[in-house]
Amino acid sequence: MDFKMSYMAEEWSLKMPKGLDLEVSHHPVTMKSAAHLIIAVNGLMTSTSEPVLSTDFQDENLLSIMLESTVEEDNIILRTAGPPQFTSRGETECTVTDSQKRSLVLLQSSMELHAVMLQGGSGDRKVHLNMSTYAHPTPIAETRPVALGIKGTNLYLSCHKDDDKPTLHLEEVTDKNSLSRISAESDMVRFLFYKRDTGLSISTLMSVRYPNWYISTAQDDDQVVEVCQETAPRYRSFNIQLQS
Repeated sequence: MDFKMSYMAEEWSLKMPKGLDLEVSHHPVTMKSAAHLIIAVNGLMTSTSEPVLSTDFQDENLLSIMLESTVEEDNIILRTAGPPQFTSRGETECTVTDSQKRSLVLLQSSMELHAVMLQGGSGDRKVHLNMSTYAHPTPIAETRPVALGIKGTNLYLSCHKDDDKPTLHLEEVTDKNSLSRISAESDMVRFLFYKRDTGLSISTLMSVRYPNWYISTAQDDDQVVEVCQETAPRYRSFNIQLQS
């Protein structure tokens, strides 16, 4: 870095307007400092506010150019640094049962998922999920962001507030490409859940949008699947079986 900055300073000195010289007395230790220096020098070489050889060119003019360079450099950083993104890494079909071995069943009439103890011969009622996994912009240990869609439909599980309380919904997504990249600051994070494995094929599913709210099932059979907090008397662990 020192050799490169010395070389660049020598090159810039040759291009400076007659009567001005450039000496780098302290090498920038960061890329941001280097950006300030480069933009400031370019400002000197292209300045039209006051000719640098004019007797009117004073310290105030030089200070103005340096301040303008700082604003310009900061604007560049603001334009290039976007919000973190969740990026889809693939999709896998799976089935889900709760810790009581109850399967998830879709009730078309109410557009709800229920946890039901299925009897022999009724296994075709359980839903299969397409689980999309995501790369996390700031990874959290032992968790993986996922989106959960019902196979053969455009329905996805989402979590958003009703009456100031997080609730679980089935929501239609007509453009599935909108789920391929999700900004951490966008409303689309309602479709994401943190999958944390707690045992062999045993996982919890916590809302990304509302931390400490988990997908859960009731103690009684054939009740709606909802989100709850850890203290609620509901089942929060699921057996997620990937389908080959």
